[in-house]
Amino acid sequence: MKTLPWRDFFALAISIGVVGLGLGATTPLTALTLDQRGVGTDIIGLITAASAIGILASAPFVTRLVARFGPRGGMLLSVWAAALATALMELTDNLSIWALLRFVFGAAMGVLFTIGEAWVNRLAPGNSRGKVVAMYTTSFTLFQLVGPALVAGFESKIDWPFAACGAMFLLALPGLGLIANSAGGHEDDPHVAWQLVLPRMPMIVAGAAFFALFDTLALSLLPLYALRHGIPTELALLSATVVLVGDTALQFPLGWLADRVGRARVHAGCGVVVCLLLPALPFAAATPWLWWTLLLLLGAAAGGTYMLALVACGERFHGQSLVAASAVVNASWGITSSGGPMLTGVLMQTVGINALPAVLWLGCALFLVSAWWERRKGFNLQSD
Repeated sequence: MKTLPWRDFFALAISIGVVGLGLGATTPLTALTLDQRGVGTDIIGLITAASAIGILASAPFVTRLVARFGPRGGMLLSVWAAALATALMELTDNLSIWALLRFVFGAAMGVLFTIGEAWVNRLAPGNSRGKVVAMYTTSFTLFQLVGPALVAGFESKIDWPFAACGAMFLLALPGLGLIANSAGGHEDDPHVAWQLVLPRMPMIVAGAAFFALFDTLALSLLPLYALRHGIPTELALLSATVVLVGDTALQFPLGWLADRVGRARVHAGCGVVVCLLLPALPFAAATPWLWWTLLLLLGAAAGGTYMLALVACGERFHGQSLVAASAVVNASWGITSSGGPMLTGVLMQTVGINALPAVLWLGCALFLVSAWWERRKGFNLQSD
């Protein structure tokens, strides 16, 4: 890690962390405000899904944006777009406009995540990529954890909460300004279409899609699942937080282990751990210490599937191909996080509450199948 450009890395990590802070505050604030206005949960779900659709819609255009404005320019434009889309929600109660603004917000997030993930892979030395990417994802998740706490702490104390959240995104601008223009590199490379990289990244896509499913279900339906299993309301609401704590705390050890024994082994191992732990979820609810321990471990292992998918992108691609691969990762996130909760909610209502761990288990099993397929086909470490 001696060759890592630390100033650029810390500036990028803090900037994307601030974005995570704004995201962590804006998402629950939107749902809470709509609920207080008497809007039904179905409409709240649709407006929430607009952000995920925005992430998906932005994916095909990120490489062109980077080719034209450079990685830093693309991120600066996206920060301003996210800030304005959030602040403008203060000026209207029209739900259609809110959905449009959340779509724009999601598109800005998609661009930020795609460029940030590609950029940190370019900065990371090959022999310590796991640790560097883990520090980057930990920074984002740690800041994101603070967001809901800010909403809870300042509820009814700020007259313009959406404007305040919008201004929060602008705190990322100084950090982005500190990053050297040459840090991203490859701005002048020709545009690479996502269709060219997609066939070479089945395990990467499956890992990112599974974690998107896991993350959105943990935030939206896990508290309800805990309530149905008899866990008190206050503790049930903490379940999602505990999952995120596990994700935050153990990413660096997983990255270190991946650098020592190989990314592919640790990546598949995370999937195996998730598949072994999920069937115990219905039985753990009756034993508090087991419930919290299980959630911590699930958060860590599931988070590892995403973090190591980013590491795999850096191993396998470079230049504009890396940007295109990162866009594919975020597109898979958008698809799964928009459709997964709706499908799982229907299954929980019709089949039973334990459809939640069953859906997650199937998603992780597909990830393991993709890992097996890649190993069988002997995918090269460096594809482009």
